[in-house]
Amino acid sequence: MKSLVRVLIFATLAGLSSCGASAGETVSPNGLIRVRAGIAPAADGGYGPATFTVEYGEGAAAREIFVDAGLGLRTQTHDLAGELRLVSVSKPVRVEEQYTMITGKRSLCSNRADERTYRFENRDGVALDVIFRAYDDGVAFRYRFDAGTGDSITREETLYPIADGRKRWMQRYAIDYEGFFPGATDGSGAERGRFPHLWGYPALVEPAEGAFVLITESDIGRGQSASRLDNGDDTSIYRVALADEKLAVSGQWQSPWRVLIVGTLADVVESTLVTDLAEPSKVADTSWIQPGPAAWIYWAHNHGSRDFAIVKEYIDLAAEMGWPYDLIDWEWDVMENGGTIDDALAYAHSKGIKPLLWYNSGTSWIGPGAPGPLDRLNSRENRLKEYAWLQQKGVAGIKIDFFAVDGARMIGYYIDLLEDAAPHRIMINFHGATIPRGWQRTYPHLMTTEAVYGAEWYNNNRRLTEPAASHNATLPFTRNVVGSMDYTPGTFSDSQNPHITTHGHELALPVLFESALQHMPDRPSVYRELPAPVKELLAGMPTAWDDTRLLAGYPGRDVVLARRKGDVWWIAGVNGTGEASTLSFTPDFATVGSTITVIGDGENDRTLSVGTPATIADPAAAIEVPCLPRGGFVAVIRP
Repeated sequence: MKSLVRVLIFATLAGLSSCGASAGETVSPNGLIRVRAGIAPAADGGYGPATFTVEYGEGAAAREIFVDAGLGLRTQTHDLAGELRLVSVSKPVRVEEQYTMITGKRSLCSNRADERTYRFENRDGVALDVIFRAYDDGVAFRYRFDAGTGDSITREETLYPIADGRKRWMQRYAIDYEGFFPGATDGSGAERGRFPHLWGYPALVEPAEGAFVLITESDIGRGQSASRLDNGDDTSIYRVALADEKLAVSGQWQSPWRVLIVGTLADVVESTLVTDLAEPSKVADTSWIQPGPAAWIYWAHNHGSRDFAIVKEYIDLAAEMGWPYDLIDWEWDVMENGGTIDDALAYAHSKGIKPLLWYNSGTSWIGPGAPGPLDRLNSRENRLKEYAWLQQKGVAGIKIDFFAVDGARMIGYYIDLLEDAAPHRIMINFHGATIPRGWQRTYPHLMTTEAVYGAEWYNNNRRLTEPAASHNATLPFTRNVVGSMDYTPGTFSDSQNPHITTHGHELALPVLFESALQHMPDRPSVYRELPAPVKELLAGMPTAWDDTRLLAGYPGRDVVLARRKGDVWWIAGVNGTGEASTLSFTPDFATVGSTITVIGDGENDRTLSVGTPATIADPAAAIEVPCLPRGGFVAVIRP
């Protein structure tokens, strides 16, 4: 049946152009990714469901990523899904772009794609355009149609078929996107919980051995709903499901980009496709946007921001470590024990530290016992007043927490917060929030987003203790691909609940996990007791990068990642298993004569081994680093 479907698609496309059987095929500039769209077997007069197929690779090595994936929308007044015919396919248009990023895995981003618009019509003559782009590292498509007035989208029929037996790493959907990405070979894992059959982005799948696709979305604007995946109808078919059951639309409406990052694991990890598809920066002067590490009080002291004396300790820590920021977390509005928030801000400035403050978004946790400050950002009048106060007090940024489900209304609120912050030079950290969807390019003062099951969960229960190592070895292939991730890494001591990863593993995480504001969570006494070379490493660690490369790894097992800042390469590796392992990488990006220093596991899980600088004589020779169970390392290569 699948072969018959593809033959009919080819025949339909051939009838639209004189270019032959490949007419209408959208091909990436490097020729490795191909998209074909058309109509499934027609029952009557050429009408039927719209589908698309994605292939990756050349010739006999080509592998199918998706075959006969579904397309279409249903609205209150139009069926633009089940009974369609393909009426035209535009000529290919080359999309080519370079842009710079302040945050993220790469400072200079370059992308190329070929774009075609496929026009479908239903039996009433209502048109649905599907704009496809085939990039060198993936596929993106979006819908466009004339919605008229007073219409609502009731269901999207984008369908991703993922057969049982195919490996996948997917997270059960949760409003805050805080969950694990367990490896699986079927779609049964989300049957329980608050949102049965729903899965969050990003979702990583290995549809063919050595070929991967990461499913997500990008470029969400006002009037658009975020989406997730729903396999409740058939566990082997994942439908794009909007967060709004009825999404009001009018005029010429277009969807966000549906994003498929395609290729090897390195292609996925290194991709900037999510920001490639986003709108360019709307902030003209970005000189005030400065990535960097921050001391963070909450992990060790849940309610520490109430206590002026403890707040001062973390400001002192930031000053000692050379970190530019200190985050004063929830409940700072009721600070006592010798000072108020005004005193804390003044103390931070006296130490040369830029303060960051926490806020409740006022949309989710707002009932009895909800932490404050509350209700200062919800209305535009209050928000502008608060932003002006923050700027006057010299606050560099804010962390906004506890967002509600990300339908169109909430998407509008996120954008309001970002757009109103820029004139007041306030950097933003969204916490308890949706995943990055390209806003970090459009609004470059969006420094990081949580949307991850991170180290603060050691504070709450024991759930993270056992799976942490495997989870940490999965996140570089999943969540962190799409944008900065506020995991709060590098916990050498224990919070309320223990960790069983090694010190080498924990030291690797602030480099392995990209976050433009990297919140350093441990106690001041712990950082002060680290060996001098380790403190120097943490003091000089960048948090935004010029380049990123995956050197080795597989989700959940291990990962070795290299990041460059200037002419210095930082390499981080973690062992995600409970067995000792040797991680290896080839520093072929280094120059002969460069020096490499490795800091890794010591004699036991609570010690570190600090290596002496060594000269790289042959960059093509593999470097091996032995790791303890759940271990890891950091290496720094300098010219």
